[in-house]
Amino acid sequence: MLLANRGFSSLFDDMFNDPFFTRSYDGTSSQVMRTDIHEKDGNYLVEMELPGYAKEDIKADLKDGYLTITAHKNETKEEKDARGKCIHKERYTGTCNRRFYVGEDVTQEDIKAAFKDGVLTLQIPQEVQKQEEQPKLITIE
Repeated sequence: MLLANRGFSSLFDDMFNDPFFTRSYDGTSSQVMRTDIHEKDGNYLVEMELPGYAKEDIKADLKDGYLTITAHKNETKEEKDARGKCIHKERYTGTCNRRFYVGEDVTQEDIKAAFKDGVLTLQIPQEVQKQEEQPKLITIE
C-alpha cells in the first residue's frame, strides 16, 4: 500500500508541519509586522521586524499625514525527484502592512529609512517646523 510507505507518509506529514500550514490568520500570526517605537533625540525611532522579506519587497509611502509600510512577497518552492518530475510544489503570496499617523507637516524628506538583517528602521521627527510658503509672483503683461 502506498500509505504504508513511510517515505511518502513522512513527506506528507512534514508538508503539513510547515509554517505555511500551521500559521494562523487571526491577526496574531507572524504576518503581523512586529514593531517597536522609541523616542530618541527628538525623533521617533520605529523598528519593524520583516524576516524573510528583501528590501525590494518593502514600500513606504506618506499621504495626508499617514505613513504606510507595505511588504509583499511572491514565492514558489519546488522539489523534483532524480528524473526531474515534480514531487512537491508550494506557492506563497502574502502582503502585510501597518499604518501610522505621523502628522501632516512631516514630508518624505523628513523620514529616514534603512533595512538591514530583516529589520526596517524609520527615523521620524517628533516636531517639524512648518516652512512658510514664499509668495509666488505673478507676471503682469
